[in-house]
Parts: sequence; C-alpha cells; structure tokens
Amino acid sequence: MGHGTGTLYFMNRPARQRIIRFLSGGLVLIFLSLGGFLYFTRSVMEIPEIENIHIDSKAALKLDGMEQVSKKNGITEWELKAASATLLREENKAVLKAVNVTFYTRDNKKVFLYSDKGILNTKTRDMTFLENVLVRHETYVLKTDKLHYEKKTHIIRSDVRVTLEDHASVITADSMVTELNKNRVTFKGHVKGNFSENSQIP
Repeated sequence: MGHGTGTLYFMNRPARQRIIRFLSGGLVLIFLSLGGFLYFTRSVMEIPEIENIHIDSKAALKLDGMEQVSKKNGITEWELKAASATLLREENKAVLKAVNVTFYTRDNKKVFLYSDKGILNTKTRDMTFLENVLVRHETYVLKTDKLHYEKKTHIIRSDVRVTLEDHASVITADSMVTELNKNRVTFKGHVKGNFSENSQIP
C-alpha cells in the first residue's frame, strides 16, 4: 500500500496578524455599507409625518359647470344650470355664475329665470339671484337687480325695485311676490303702470 505525500506550511506570526487585520477591516466595511444601505432605504420609503395642518373654513371646491334638480313628492319644482359654481365649505352655499333656472307651476307651466350671479343654499335649496335678473313667463318679462326664491313656499320675491312688462304694458313697484303654484303676482310700494287693453299681464 502506498503512502501519499503532502506539504504543510506554517505561517509565521507577523503574516497571520496581517491577514487577521485585513479580514477584520473588510468585515467592518461590509457592516458599515449594510448599515448605510438600510438607513437610506428606510429614509426613502418612510412617509414623513406632517403636523399642524389647518383647513380654512372658507376653502372651496370650484366646478366648471353645475346642474341641479329639485323635486317634491316626485314632482319637479325647478331645474338649475350654472356656467360655474364655487362650493363653500361649512357654509352650505354654492356661489353661481351665469344662472339659468326653470321653475314649474302646479299646472305644469314654466317660468324661466336668468341672472349673472346666484347663491344656492345646498341644505334648504333656497336661492338668491343677483345682477341683471330677468324672469320670463308666457307673455311678460320681469326685471330686477335682486330676487329670492323660497323652496318651502315655492314663491319668488323681490324687495328691490322691479319692472314687469309685456308688449303693451309696464308695471313698476318697490317689491314683488310671485306665487308659482297660484300663478299670481303681487306688487307693493309705489306701484305705477301703463296699461293697454291688449295687456296679458296677470
């Protein structure tokens, strides 16, 4: 049986110390690199916590267009369209521009309203119309600078000067109430008019 042969080398003490120092330094660099990588990853992935956020009670949501329909007992009372609307937080209001509203009477007749501006109470559905307010119903036209609509009673009223006219007659007054369900208009305060026998003003 043969015997294998080999060579065994023993390193001297200084050589072993150099190798140990080299390996130790390498391990330190590896741990430092790993720690830096973990810190960087955590910093990138963590979502910073934002404190002291304050929401302004007047903050608003602006819409390029708005359409609303109001019904009572399944019957349409009015339909609203506006070119733009600003919804005011915590105020239950929508500030409207270029407003068009179609009101319906009990006998299903239509009353058309136009105004440059408007305010809709989004809770009560009451409305205020401002600037160049114009109301058309059958043969007559009503003009004023400010007009209110009350949903509960389904009436339109104005507390400022109004002018009502058809093709032949004109009425002016300090205030006006239109009861949509009764198709009746009431004027008060310095009521003046020029009437024609062909007038169809109610």
